[in-house]
Amino acid sequence: MKGYDRHAYEPFAVTVDLAVFTVRGGALHVLLIRRGQEPYEGAWALPGGFLLPRESAEAAARRELAEETGLSEAVVASLHLEQLRTYSDPDRDPRMRVVSVAFAALVPDMPEPAAEGGGDAAQARWVPVGESGPLAFDHARILSDARSRIGAKLEYTCLATGFCPPEFTLGELQSVYETVWGTPLDRPNFRRKVLATPGFVEAVPGAARLTGGRGKPAALYRAGPATALHPPLLRPTEGIQK
Repeated sequence: MKGYDRHAYEPFAVTVDLAVFTVRGGALHVLLIRRGQEPYEGAWALPGGFLLPRESAEAAARRELAEETGLSEAVVASLHLEQLRTYSDPDRDPRMRVVSVAFAALVPDMPEPAAEGGGDAAQARWVPVGESGPLAFDHARILSDARSRIGAKLEYTCLATGFCPPEFTLGELQSVYETVWGTPLDRPNFRRKVLATPGFVEAVPGAARLTGGRGKPAALYRAGPATALHPPLLRPTEGIQK
């Protein structure tokens, strides 16, 4: 382009990072890779890597996720990735100026990653959130931001039903919220709000399940037709929801 000198600006690289969450064994897990090369060799990090010259950020995110974790292309292609934000602090990467576009996802029924990672990842595994320890680069900040975003999605979408069996109790649905939000909820209040939200869940006629204890069997529900919650199911600001 006439009058434009591309050498007048300092070059920098663009990367992608992914915070992918799932619920496993009643606990929220995040997908991490152990770095196989410097910088931060041996440290745990979020999956990600550099954009190729003719590649979009989302395409790079899916490619890097498949390469570093060994998850199949079909699994990676099926993920709904939500762009989280851009991280551009000048010193966030010791190699050079690197700007990262971060993505977040909360997905059910995720398979185990390959025992040995690919690319610059030596290993990939699901790690309980809160047990990851120090992360490379500024990935602890990205992980914290991503968890906040995912928690917010449960407030205004029906995402939580995707982590329940096809027919579930309201207690099982509540457990998903408590797992992702990391806080206990008041059972009667939760039940009232869920049943008052149009299209969130539908009762399964005549179906019930024993859930332990001496109480009567709990009624079963299935996901309703709604995709958004009106009004939203807001998480408590502190302590137990009232």
